[in-house]
Amino acid sequence: MFKLILLRHGESLWNRENRFTGWTDVDLSEKGYAEAKAAGRMIRDAGITLDLAYTSVLRRAIRTLWEVQEVMDCLWLPVEKDWRLNERHYGALQGLNKAETAAHYGEEQVHKWRRGYAIQPPPLNTTDPRHPRFDPRYRDLAPHHLPATESLADTLVRVAEVWEESILPRLKGGKRILIAAHGNSLRALIKHLEHISDEEIMELNIPTGIPLVYEFNPVMQVVARYYLADDETVQAATHAVAHQASAVQAAG
Repeated sequence: MFKLILLRHGESLWNRENRFTGWTDVDLSEKGYAEAKAAGRMIRDAGITLDLAYTSVLRRAIRTLWEVQEVMDCLWLPVEKDWRLNERHYGALQGLNKAETAAHYGEEQVHKWRRGYAIQPPPLNTTDPRHPRFDPRYRDLAPHHLPATESLADTLVRVAEVWEESILPRLKGGKRILIAAHGNSLRALIKHLEHISDEEIMELNIPTGIPLVYEFNPVMQVVARYYLADDETVQAATHAVAHQASAVQAAG
């Protein structure tokens, strides 16, 4: 049996403020640190050991992984940081309050930007200091890899690349892997793993800080999928995420 754990980072400062974050490199909130530590305890208490971890190049995911490693006493764990696991790029919406944005552009338009599978938000201008071409962590990437905006469909392309090129071969080799990443990059991966339709993926919410385990058979088919928390805890956390999303509509 091959085992993979997906973990959405703990609550970030901009999650708490209901802002579009995307590639903006904000830190965890105090609650987010607590969620990350709790995730480490869940994995440890489930008796799961790890061989390798992947994360994005954004601090909220990296710090979440660090907290898990600390709790599990595995700071030695090999870690691969890959920009392709970054959150979806929200373009010119990054930094804006979601409810205020809905009040300005209209609830329906913002809902399309947030949940439409192949709909991109307004792009950043290439001279905008928020554009990733100004960030030193991306200095070695070709210009066509630096998004000014992304849809979930765009995010899936890069996530599927790192999955096929790096993560899947190591999983097939018997490595027990943890991916600490973001709501949309993990949604994209789940769509890829479970062949979820474009319509259904729009309604999928992933709670922060609760490990999601996938088990695969020898031909890498998903045979089990479960959270390392009781149903009540998962439902409450998922409801909180969904409620935060609905705050966009509340602006009207």
